[in-house]
Amino acid sequence: MKELITNLKGDKGIWSFVMLLALISFMPVFSASTNLVYVIGKGSTIGYLVKHLVHIFIGFGLIYFVHKVPYHYYKGISQIALPIVALLLVYTFFQGTVIDGANASRWIKVPFIGVTFQTSALAFIILMIYVARYLAKMEGKEINFKASFFELWLPVFGILALILPANFSTAALIFSMVSMLVFVGRYPLRYLGTIIAAGIVMLLLFVAFAKAFPKAMPNRVDTWMNRLERFTSNEPNEDDYQIEKAKIAIASGQIYGLGPGKSVQKNFLPQSSSDFIFAIIVEEYGIAGGLAVLFLYLMLFFRFLVTAHKAKSLFGKLLIVGLGFPIIFQALINMGVAVELLPVTGQTLPLISSGGSSIWMTCISIGIIISVTKKEEEIAQEAAEKEEREAALQRMIDEHIIREQQEEEAKALADAEGNSQPSQPAAFSIDDKSRNPMSAVFGK
Repeated sequence: MKELITNLKGDKGIWSFVMLLALISFMPVFSASTNLVYVIGKGSTIGYLVKHLVHIFIGFGLIYFVHKVPYHYYKGISQIALPIVALLLVYTFFQGTVIDGANASRWIKVPFIGVTFQTSALAFIILMIYVARYLAKMEGKEINFKASFFELWLPVFGILALILPANFSTAALIFSMVSMLVFVGRYPLRYLGTIIAAGIVMLLLFVAFAKAFPKAMPNRVDTWMNRLERFTSNEPNEDDYQIEKAKIAIASGQIYGLGPGKSVQKNFLPQSSSDFIFAIIVEEYGIAGGLAVLFLYLMLFFRFLVTAHKAKSLFGKLLIVGLGFPIIFQALINMGVAVELLPVTGQTLPLISSGGSSIWMTCISIGIIISVTKKEEEIAQEAAEKEEREAALQRMIDEHIIREQQEEEAKALADAEGNSQPSQPAAFSIDDKSRNPMSAVFGK
């Protein structure tokens, strides 16, 4: 374990907060899994706990292997992976809307393994890297709107068009994060305003088309459109049931909570282990527990800010911003849904909610961020080692100079003493032991 910890490179603060969030997740997931066991009648609580442990273990394995890859390699990877992700999204769009009897138009099932996978989460990561690559490439150059539209925005809108019908919240999150990233990357504001306006117009046209031809779109379109309508109306609806139970859970927790595993509302909330796990945390650990979780996310956000500021290259800075900020933003969305500040979105609480692909994609993003911090750490370490080598060399030179000065002073002193004594005839002997025996008679 000591050797493993010493091999962990990169920002130790990010490692620490990620590990803390993962450790915190086990008790709420174990407690909330009773909803699936006793209400739905599926699996066992220990089984769900072990499953979550496996997901976390694989996630940290992904962080470890991803952070070993030099982050500049992801420039080329994003260009290769973007068309592949687009094909996966097309397949997800047409593969059907039911997996094991449930609506799953956002998911595909991996052949031979049987694991379901949300392709939009992978598309999110690849798209953010692709945008960061473009902005880094254009650093110091004048950006032309027409050229940037075809090279930057056309791929972005293409990916969003494939995600939007099934998952409005993820599409909206991606578009907002891309807009934030290009703003940080100093994309001209007049061009960005045009793109945002065009995005809103395209969304309205899509909604109008979905209303006019309801059978042409997957049934997830009706789901998220109805959620938006229900959030803005005062009439009772099914989302009110989930929000009501979440608010009851939060109110029941009060300051210190009911205690670990003692949640009542977990038996009534349909997504108590994923979408509404924050409400279960507050019910069992109180407002203190909820604020502690929020504090960890804010500290992780602070580490992202610090490491982005320290990054030497623009591409490294944009990677941290583009992959790190959405994690925090998604956590705030999940908490906002639980307290009815936002409509029900289906966004999980990163690193805490149960679910394989959501945990793994978050871990891949964190691994790439740590790869950036690792590179900057290595650069700083190399600079420190170079300074140490130069200092050691300078010490050796100084010591050599001092030694030569001492020898010269000693020789001068010896010569001065020799000149002050009267000269005597040299005595020569056949038994001279000098290096050259003939030296005694040279010049005599």
